[in-house]
Amino acid sequence: MPDILPAKAPKVLKDMLPPGLRLLRWQLWLKWTIAPTLAFRQAWGLFVTPRRLPLKAWEAPALADAARRTVAAATGTVAVYEWGPAAAPAVLLVHGWEHRASFWGAWVGPLLAAGYRVVALDGPAHGASSGRQVTLTDFGGAIQAVINTLGEVRAIVAHSFGAASVAGLPVRLPAGAVLPRLVLMSAPEGLQVVAERFADFLRLPHGLVGRFATHIQRTTGRPADSFAAAVAGPRMGAEKVLVLHDEDDEIIPYAEGQEIAAAWPGAVFHATQGLGHNRILRDAEVIQTAVAFLA
Repeated sequence: MPDILPAKAPKVLKDMLPPGLRLLRWQLWLKWTIAPTLAFRQAWGLFVTPRRLPLKAWEAPALADAARRTVAAATGTVAVYEWGPAAAPAVLLVHGWEHRASFWGAWVGPLLAAGYRVVALDGPAHGASSGRQVTLTDFGGAIQAVINTLGEVRAIVAHSFGAASVAGLPVRLPAGAVLPRLVLMSAPEGLQVVAERFADFLRLPHGLVGRFATHIQRTTGRPADSFAAAVAGPRMGAEKVLVLHDEDDEIIPYAEGQEIAAAWPGAVFHATQGLGHNRILRDAEVIQTAVAFLA
């Protein structure tokens, strides 16, 4: 549940919540005071369970011309959509939390016109892919499974949780090949800050965040902070990296995009204004900037 609430929402907005959510907060707080382990299990379940939101009217047309297939991953089947000639270098588009491949519809035409094969996936527990829960490593593993089937890859373009998964694993091209271009949009700095925002939203003690970190290390064998984009990402060995972030991003603070770019040797940072966390995906100038970067 990384993108559940604006990172720096005014207090009045945070208090304008449905009664069910207020009840959940109270239940979790009470459970934390008397049975912290049970509270953690419930909170973790919420944290890794995306909602499967109803399809929007424009989503089916966005995928209408795509060739469809599935790829096997550790989480089950991953739905993959492709446009363009099979011989062309691929650009893989990776969506964020509670999004789907169809959210990249505005990118398909410009990328095809630039001579690329366009590939998008539904992450685990999203869209037509299988699963009910998904962690960053699950998501990253599914991306890696798709990458392994693509042949020549020109670029990965990833948004939000997708960007965190690509950089945090990190995803790599097969046989040690260098990824020519990487574009990260609206990316969070790391799991730790996302967990802290989650705990703040549910008004739980920050001791819960410590349990998240312990659980991640126990289940992955890696410290939670080792998945931070600025820490793990440079190990991808991408030739050129573009970090895009909007100054008015209401989900992931603008400063986190700046931190990622500053810590990633050679990364280019491009700021936008007035687009927020999601409209940046549909902005014609952003798409043009990214496509030009891929050349």
